[in-house]
Amino acid sequence: MRSLRLVLPCTAVLAALSGFAVYPGSLEVTAQQPSSNDPPPTLVLQGTIRDFKKKSETGGHVDFENIAVTGTGGVQRIVKDQLGADGKPVFRSKGVFVRTMAKGALGNQMLSGKTYLKSLPGDVAATFTNAASNLVNSEASFDQWFRDVPGVNMSMPLNITLNYNPSTQTYVFDDRTDPTYKSLGGFFPINGQLFGNTAGETKNYHFTFELHTLFTYHAGKSQRFTFNGDDDVWVFIDGKLVIDLGGIHSRQIQTIDLDRIIGLEDKKNYTLDIFFAERNRTQSNFRMETNMALQSAGIVPKRVVNWMETEPEN
Repeated sequence: MRSLRLVLPCTAVLAALSGFAVYPGSLEVTAQQPSSNDPPPTLVLQGTIRDFKKKSETGGHVDFENIAVTGTGGVQRIVKDQLGADGKPVFRSKGVFVRTMAKGALGNQMLSGKTYLKSLPGDVAATFTNAASNLVNSEASFDQWFRDVPGVNMSMPLNITLNYNPSTQTYVFDDRTDPTYKSLGGFFPINGQLFGNTAGETKNYHFTFELHTLFTYHAGKSQRFTFNGDDDVWVFIDGKLVIDLGGIHSRQIQTIDLDRIIGLEDKKNYTLDIFFAERNRTQSNFRMETNMALQSAGIVPKRVVNWMETEPEN
């Protein structure tokens, strides 16, 4: 396949152009032969990372390095099922500890118990223990995680690159294999940057990362998205919560099979939004895998069905 690679100095989402395939992040545009069905070798997605100081530091945030790891099960129900009008997660409660994660018939861990997610034969529902009390200080403190707040956090754009794996026909970003992060021993994008590392530390452990993407849904084609990492991770599709890995915990995994989402229409375009928080030493793990050709949506896109016909919000 012959291609012409252009890099455009633009941060807005580009509409699909006739004869061109538009890929995200730094907005690299590849002119492809119209007859070629080859998937692009990489997808570059641009998000926003925010740095915080840990609780015990001057100006530190009460939700960062506030408790020890809560275990392997994690916590659900910290956020509401629907994104807010501004495209951000909405605080629901201080959460409830997960005893066992919900599983599909094939053993994949998933989110269950939502009216907009189909249940299938062989599914096993999640079980829970007690309510959490100290993972999140308050609604007000949570509202600062994914918003720019002078004096509380500092932010900058961050690109991640997903590589195509022909054997699985999926795109993968994995800090354990990515050339940048493998040498860092984990997902540590801002070591020595923004507020900088905590005194005595070689890594910056306290940050959040949000990523807004767009995709086309193809009914019955087994489209899926999997996240594997820590700490808090929430994924929303069409504004609805589909992965809930809240809390300060070790590496956890969930998968969403898009055919389970009630209301998605074939060949329509939808948003997929990821919200990640690293709040505790000593690990930071981030792995995402999907068989969808995600495209970057900038900072916070409008909640639209046909995004190619609508400009994103600034």
